[in-house]
Amino acid sequence: MNHRTGRHNAARTAETPASATPVTSGTGRRRAAKPTHAARAKFFPKAPALLGTAVLVIAGAGAVSKGGPDVSTSTSTGVTGTSQIYPSALTGSSAVASSDTTTDRERAVSRDSQRSALEDAADEELQEAAEAQAKERNAALAQLAASAEQHAAKLTSNTWSLPLEAGQYDLSATFGQSSSLWSTTHTGLDFAAPSGTPIKAVANGVVTSTEYDGSYGNKTVITDQDGTETWYCHQSAFAVSPGDQVSSGQVIGSVGSTGNSTGAHLHLEVRPGAGDPVDPFNALRVHGLSP
Repeated sequence: MNHRTGRHNAARTAETPASATPVTSGTGRRRAAKPTHAARAKFFPKAPALLGTAVLVIAGAGAVSKGGPDVSTSTSTGVTGTSQIYPSALTGSSAVASSDTTTDRERAVSRDSQRSALEDAADEELQEAAEAQAKERNAALAQLAASAEQHAAKLTSNTWSLPLEAGQYDLSATFGQSSSLWSTTHTGLDFAAPSGTPIKAVANGVVTSTEYDGSYGNKTVITDQDGTETWYCHQSAFAVSPGDQVSSGQVIGSVGSTGNSTGAHLHLEVRPGAGDPVDPFNALRVHGLSP
């Protein structure tokens, strides 16, 4: 028994921990043993602990860098503002959130004022346009009324009238009759009345002629405003002269029996455009008269 060898192995066993006992391979060479999990944990902290430490360190740095006067609430006359700083635990930066209720209210009031101003301007434009249209309409109506009055006055002035007063005459011959008294058919309308009965102009016009004309006797021709000629025949006397302006109802002569006549009467002829005669009875009826 080798006592030296035993002491040598015992000393070696005391110096080397069990966890670090070298492993001998089959060939006699020694292989270093790996540290256990407990041994590693002793020297390396866990990941959550590292992360928590980093967070605390960064948050503290952020709080120090943004602390003091920056984290404040300030109040001044007429303006109230609030600023808040929120540091980030991970980055150390901060986000500043601010609100100013007075400024927001002033902006809202300004927008309302602008909107009201635009609405007022639009209302004024519409009112001005309506007033302009009303003026134009009133002017057109006034012009139309004036034109209507002139036309009415013209119609009134051109109103026809009977050549003799009602009750002073009898119709003795009508247009288109045939008899030995006329060389052809009768071309007018005869109003039998006492000699000297006043004869009136049927319509407005100008005296074209006053003369004796054979079978027509003393004849007055008046040309109306539309060019129609009216003949007044067999007169006993003239009351107008050529060129005179006469009005409807104005006396132009007297009933007689001159020319080809069998008794005192007025032979009335109507010749549109100074052309062929038409039935005087119908012409008077067209103008609202009943001979």
